[in-house]
Amino acid sequence: MNAAPQIEICDLTMAYGSYVVMRSIRAAVAKGSVFVIMGGSGCGKSTLLRHMIGMIRPATGDIRYDGASFWSQNDEGRQAKLRDFGVLFQGGALWSSMTLAENVALPLEEFTALPPGEVREIVRLKLALVGLAGFEDYYPSEISGGMCKRAGLARAMALDPEILFFDEPSAGLDPISSRNLDRLILELRDSLGATVVIVTHELASIFAIADDAVYLDAESKTMRAQGRPKDLLQSPDPRVRAFLTRGEPASSPTSGPPSPP
Repeated sequence: MNAAPQIEICDLTMAYGSYVVMRSIRAAVAKGSVFVIMGGSGCGKSTLLRHMIGMIRPATGDIRYDGASFWSQNDEGRQAKLRDFGVLFQGGALWSSMTLAENVALPLEEFTALPPGEVREIVRLKLALVGLAGFEDYYPSEISGGMCKRAGLARAMALDPEILFFDEPSAGLDPISSRNLDRLILELRDSLGATVVIVTHELASIFAIADDAVYLDAESKTMRAQGRPKDLLQSPDPRVRAFLTRGEPASSPTSGPPSPP
């Protein structure tokens, strides 16, 4: 018997005032999976992630974590739940005036009563996990974009979250750095046992790491499919197939995206 989903998106409608971004989104995320929110530019991928991490209140509907409503809780209850989350925003969102160690230490200093020595040990461990041992005293301006993303990932893991949320983690990275980041995400998922929710439109990443995915469509303003990306290559929905194949016919369920010219 399948375990109950860790995250449920329940008939969610997202809107800014009278402008509806997406309506009637329903999806479930299994514990320990890599779940991808995919779709073209402007379809509401990042907006959905912001609803899931408490930054935007739904127009209608709800998000449930382990069966419990997130948005029906009071502010204190939501804040407590947010400590189970780690978030990597686009660009890493590091504080430029702080070293990498200071950036990673920030949530530990804010939300725990750990002594400074223990905080330093945890910071060194988290940076080592993402391949940045020895870079504790560097500033974001002194390292590459890929290293900034990894430092942002170390900060997202600082409180040992149950769920990691990544917003376009590969944006702005070269193909090799992007592939290395994908591998790192899978390694961390496996070692930490965390559930990973990723917003992306990068097909290589989608096929490489996603256990499950939803496709949001800007034109119809709704979710049109959920499933494993390789299975969705055979979706009866032409928009889903066109997105996953860059508009080219898919030859088989395991073919992956067409090779670039």
